Amino acid sequence: MTESPAVVAAIEAELRLLDPAVRSSAELIGELLHPEFTEFGSSGRHWDRHSIIAALTAHDAPPARPVTTSEMRGVELAPHVVLLTFDTEHKGIWAHRSSLWMLTGGSWLLYFHQGTVFTPERP
Repeated sequence: MTESPAVVAAIEAELRLLDPAVRSSAELIGELLHPEFTEFGSSGRHWDRHSIIAALTAHDAPPARPVTTSEMRGVELAPHVVLLTFDTEHKGIWAHRSSLWMLTGGSWLLYFHQGTVFTPERP
């Protein structure tokens, strides 16, 4: 099955947001987050746009490290709205993730994100 251009664009934006160079720049992160962005993090914490940018770019924040993604897939829920689901592994912690991307003012912006920690099944 071929993914729609909207799904492809949302995946590209998600992968950009996970890039350590982007995650360490308030300006670059801000380019990808909707003004009304909200997140329920895998830690259980609730984040808004301002708090997540501040946390990721704080002077005492640990350096951004690569995040491994797998099983990324998307569906266009409505015109200009894409839901992505995927798994991540970062510093030995695995999380199921969902991201809601909206085409806003000509750019794909992350409107909502949620992460849920899980333990991968081992054969």
